[in-house]
Amino acid sequence: MCSECGNESPRWEGKCPACGAWNSMVEERVAAKPSRSPSPVASRGRSEAKVLNEIAAEQLPRIQLPSGELNRVLGGGLVPGGMVLIGGEPGVGKSTLVLQNLLAIRSKTILYASGEESATQIKMRADRIGRGSDNMFIVCETSLENIFAHIEAVNPGIVVIDSIQTIASEALDSSAGSVSQVRECAAQLLKYAKETGVPVLLIGHITKEGSLAGPKVLEHIVDAVLQFEGDRQYMFRILRAIKNRFGSTSELGIYEMGQRGLREVLNPSELLLTGADRALSGIAVGVTVDGARPFLIEVQALVSTAAYGTPQRSVTGFDSKRMNMLLAVLEKRVGFKLAAKDVFLNIAGGLKVSDPALDLPVISAILSSNFDTVIPHSTCMAGEVGLSGEIRPVGRLEQRVSEACKLGMERMIVPKGNLKGVDLSRFNIEIIEVARVDEAFRTLFA
Repeated sequence: MCSECGNESPRWEGKCPACGAWNSMVEERVAAKPSRSPSPVASRGRSEAKVLNEIAAEQLPRIQLPSGELNRVLGGGLVPGGMVLIGGEPGVGKSTLVLQNLLAIRSKTILYASGEESATQIKMRADRIGRGSDNMFIVCETSLENIFAHIEAVNPGIVVIDSIQTIASEALDSSAGSVSQVRECAAQLLKYAKETGVPVLLIGHITKEGSLAGPKVLEHIVDAVLQFEGDRQYMFRILRAIKNRFGSTSELGIYEMGQRGLREVLNPSELLLTGADRALSGIAVGVTVDGARPFLIEVQALVSTAAYGTPQRSVTGFDSKRMNMLLAVLEKRVGFKLAAKDVFLNIAGGLKVSDPALDLPVISAILSSNFDTVIPHSTCMAGEVGLSGEIRPVGRLEQRVSEACKLGMERMIVPKGNLKGVDLSRFNIEIIEVARVDEAFRTLFA
């Protein structure tokens, strides 16, 4: 069975004949006479077809979670009857994020079904977070039927499954985590959520490629898919929505992992910038936008003479191919010879960014290190660099300028004509518009 599209085949194939995915066929043991037991949450009657204009557009009251960042990414909180899937790397803090928010809810009964950890381990995590709860029930169970029996006994207001890949239904002969088991268990939990109006939170594993483990249909079944990202060597964690039927997918939540759990980062720009008292070369401040959230980050570069024949190109947090392209633009269009020098580039804070507006900060930091010239810390910039050396317009520039004003920036270099029709009088910052790379360099290093 193909783990991407669910196509069935009598033998293993390297390439799925239906969707064309490579190495996606996994073996499933199927009973000779497949028998399906009735669902633990059988339908309470046949549904009726209604005329669209006769359907009342009701705004369901959302369940507000203690974390404002999580509420924003979800679109305003948990929707009654909604099903949310949270995925991320092992140890990034998925279970901590869910447990930390649910422990602070006192108005609803919560059932936390864990198929990976024991009740003692969950209790130790709750103690580390520093919170207890009298309305949270912990059950360590991997059988879907037994979980539904606990649901009927507890009658919870919120259900958590940690994780969906460890749950198996007795109606199928395959093992937990297989394509058919993940699909069947998710479908039964979705049916329960829609019929009872109880929100269900699923915690999911990811593969080594970074995608959610299991069949692709799992992401289609749920109402929202949240990705929890972050390098375990750094303290920052990013929560983004991959899919959201009840809100926008452009929102972003930033957390900081500490000893007592996750802490919300309300203004990430202040944490991603070093002190203004240090005058160092090779540092440029760029204004980036991830989703709908702008923030300022430091781009750090180090250029030195190559000790060996082949110069090194090392990049952390930025696309290495794009940096090589920018180095070629500097050499061809502006005339700076960097072919025989080592270039090291780093995005401060351990973030990984793909915003093309960071092109101008990247080349500015590289030249600042090359000539050992300091860029004023009160100057920030945003702009995409084209292959002919022009500075191209970027999106959401008004939000970028507003964020730079909040952080006390005095000057900002932007693409020429990118702020047409925008009232600049309300911004207490000097805006310098440039059309080409050499104009930006004359402004910075004059």
